[in-house]
Amino acid sequence: MGIGVWQIVLILAIVLIIFGAGKLPKVMGDMGKGIKSFKAGINEKEEDAGASAKTIENTTSASVSSERKDNEKDSVKS
Repeated sequence: MGIGVWQIVLILAIVLIIFGAGKLPKVMGDMGKGIKSFKAGINEKEEDAGASAKTIENTTSASVSSERKDNEKDSVKS
């Protein structure tokens, strides 16, 4: 039971009555900008998550490396 053609026509007619023919292009333009901004925000979050994972990975690698050096110094002293 989906939305039929007549329901879409009715919705568009109501939107046209509410906003008028003059404001409709501005409303649609603003809606398009909002969608673009939303997509950019999602992509930014994904990039930030990837960068955070790389930072954690690099930090972990650096910690392991420094622990190995400390262990090597201790074994050389013994």
